[in-house]
Amino acid sequence: MLNIRQYTAADTDALWAILEPVFRAGETYLIARDISRADAIKYWCGSSHETFVAHGGERLLGTYYLRANQAGGGAHVANCGYITAPAAQGRGIARAMLSHSLQRAREGGFRAMQFNCVVSTNTRAVQTWEENGFAVVGTLPEAFAHPTLGYVDALVMYRKL
Repeated sequence: MLNIRQYTAADTDALWAILEPVFRAGETYLIARDISRADAIKYWCGSSHETFVAHGGERLLGTYYLRANQAGGGAHVANCGYITAPAAQGRGIARAMLSHSLQRAREGGFRAMQFNCVVSTNTRAVQTWEENGFAVVGTLPEAFAHPTLGYVDALVMYRKL
């Protein structure tokens, strides 16, 4: 059974175990591959973020954050980041976190959700977001420096809530 709840400081070690391999790989996030543990946790659990963890029993299987995409006139549009633990991929964890985040965003008064930089080669994410009502509203040509594929496009994806 999957449960999603707010992150607590007691989750920090398990959260880092999920974040580190993804950030080190450098294939999906605009994060320095050598980011320190402290900086990664600070980024993911920033003061403007609501951070959640998905767990099955005692084990964290994924995490996401929810925040306003912009301040001021753009504060009504939500933004999220999602990471599934490598060992839990392909089990619907990202879809469950997406569903949870859409509900939390609605409850928080957001009117839409936008993903600013979906790496075009992250086909699993692109497919998941499209199957859940997101549309590509912009392409940023060669905006992402992939560690093995070179410069690839980044997508801006959007959905009204």
